[in-house]
Amino acid sequence: MDDIVRQAMAKWPNVPHCYGWLGLDERGNWYMRDDRTQAAGPFAQSKGSLLKHDKLIDFIQRNYEHDDRGQWFFQNGPQRVYVELQATPWIWRLQADGGVASHTGRPAQVKSCLVDETGRLYLATDIGFGLVHTQDVEQASDRVEQGQWKPEEVQAATLPERFGFLQSPQAAQAK
Repeated sequence: MDDIVRQAMAKWPNVPHCYGWLGLDERGNWYMRDDRTQAAGPFAQSKGSLLKHDKLIDFIQRNYEHDDRGQWFFQNGPQRVYVELQATPWIWRLQADGGVASHTGRPAQVKSCLVDETGRLYLATDIGFGLVHTQDVEQASDRVEQGQWKPEEVQAATLPERFGFLQSPQAAQAK
């Protein structure tokens, strides 16, 4: 987490959390979701505006964390901006050197591999659970064929509970 964020949290400890305004899609892209976008439906159906500003994206990614309830957020100064997840908290990119990195660029060590009923491939790693980016599925299939990864078949609906993440903190807040 950035030092400036830690300082802001210490200076203003009681800033209310923000829900519904930020989304992460299944390709690792960030979206801003204004009131109109949120009123149009959940994140998977109404994404909002794709973020394109590199410095803002880098700031979000450096300050991307989760709480004890499995809700992922961006710590924006003293305020937590909870993230609506289209799929999973991490989107994995396979590296040319054989490594795996998150959509934020954070390296990870693969612990297990899973495939759901639609053929989507997931990795459980030392830093958490995520979906393999669609552009890397061919590379991932090579690892499966070579026996490096042995996919376990799962139902996609069971993944949030099994791996301890909430796809929609906004919906959980409304309950």
